[in-house]
Amino acid sequence: MDINNLRNNINEIDGEILSLFIKRMDTVSKIGEYKKENSLPVVDSKREREHLYSLIKNAGEYSGYVKTLFNTVFEASRSMQFSVINNSKETAKKIKEAVLNTPKLFPQSGTIACQGDEGAYSVLACEKLFSPPNIMFMSTFEKVFEAVNSGLCEYGILPLENSAAGSVNSVYELMHKYNFYIAKSVRLCISHSLLANHGADINSIKEVFSHEQALMQCSEFLKSMPDIKITQSENTATSAKLLADTNRTDAAVISSQNCTQLYSLKSLKNGIQNTDNNYTRFICISKKLQIYPGAGRTSIMLSLPHKPGSLYSVMSKFNALSINLNKLESRPVEGSDFLFRFYFDIDADVNSPEFIQIINELENEYEEFNYLGSYYEI
Repeated sequence: MDINNLRNNINEIDGEILSLFIKRMDTVSKIGEYKKENSLPVVDSKREREHLYSLIKNAGEYSGYVKTLFNTVFEASRSMQFSVINNSKETAKKIKEAVLNTPKLFPQSGTIACQGDEGAYSVLACEKLFSPPNIMFMSTFEKVFEAVNSGLCEYGILPLENSAAGSVNSVYELMHKYNFYIAKSVRLCISHSLLANHGADINSIKEVFSHEQALMQCSEFLKSMPDIKITQSENTATSAKLLADTNRTDAAVISSQNCTQLYSLKSLKNGIQNTDNNYTRFICISKKLQIYPGAGRTSIMLSLPHKPGSLYSVMSKFNALSINLNKLESRPVEGSDFLFRFYFDIDADVNSPEFIQIINELENEYEEFNYLGSYYEI
């Protein structure tokens, strides 16, 4: 047989599979109705495990493929049953209420917590979101969370990830500790400069101070100065401010260009980041859930057991509902060798039935599920 005949056979077989799949989903729908009437849970792990074992046992050399196939079929079946039962969980109700009650326009001003000092990149991100902002400066990222959590500030601005240096790990570690929601996010193009006191020159520099992320983003430039001492600090602008309070001409900081005027420093070299396409994503957090028009990105967090198939199970839910996943970050759960905490960013309209369904499914199935907000990114 030539390839065209073989492909025709495949088409016929796929038609038969489709017909059987539709018949199966019709039956699944009836099972969903029965479970709804009798208040039964959607997920029956024992039944699924036993049925999958019997299928794999009879699959011979194709057992691995059969396992993949029917795991997908089972996920589609669970999704169908959830849609039939339509048992809206607490998070979905809160989302619907927030969509109705949030003002149509994002506020132009407010009291905002930013880490660092005047000239920090968080301030630049804040000024893109608010005009004018009333900024309260905090010494650490945790104090930004605390300021929002206590009601001292309405919003907080935090860096989450950089296109070159990756995630800001300390912020991710704090995200599960505090109750908050992301109200908006912004991507800011970051250009770093090497700043020093007047009287210094680049050949006299023996030590460079800056935040860990800035140091990583300028790693190639720092390699050209192999004999200098590199010291991490809490914030780029704070480093500039502290340097200006000294008379040192053998030290420099990596910070934003506008810190030259703010702290009477001079620039030894501009644009020292590894790439011109250097962006940092900042999130604007709030204690109250607010979902403004245009919210198309949602962030969620959940814990999964460290065993084969656990992450695949979650991914298959997104796939079954055709929901795009654009960010995945993992962290081990402190004090546990068997749990990992995952952070997801998904693209979905908060008003779509698929979005509400995925939120309901995840909250129903996973004990530690946290909805972090739906928002618009600029």
